[in-house]
Amino acid sequence: QVQLVESGGGLVQAGGSLRLSCAASGRTFSSYAMAWFRQAPGKEREFVQGITWSGNRTYRTYSADSVKGRFTISGDNAKNTMYLQMNSLKPEDTAVYYCTTRRSGIVYRSPEYYDYWGQGTQVTVSS
Repeated sequence: QVQLVESGGGLVQAGGSLRLSCAASGRTFSSYAMAWFRQAPGKEREFVQGITWSGNRTYRTYSADSVKGRFTISGDNAKNTMYLQMNSLKPEDTAVYYCTTRRSGIVYRSPEYYDYWGQGTQVTVSS
């Protein structure tokens, strides 16, 4: 059984930065795709960024246009941990951020393709 635990959310002013972490247990990074999604109140869960692996190294990353150039996804296979560095935050980035993974090495931008989810961490950006 795969377990995902997010941390690092909080309250930040517009223009600030946060780094989210996702600690995974019960699997290894090298064979699964992983991603960050977010969900704001009253909105659908949306894709933020995704990552695939080649052995112990990052193979490819994917990004939603809305965060491109501001957010960076990365991972540390030795620690089984994935990160989301968020810079230049905007009030519209306010949401619960979820870590997710699927039993395949392909990133999809729709949440229904993913098999395991963390509990989410709240990110609030004030104007």
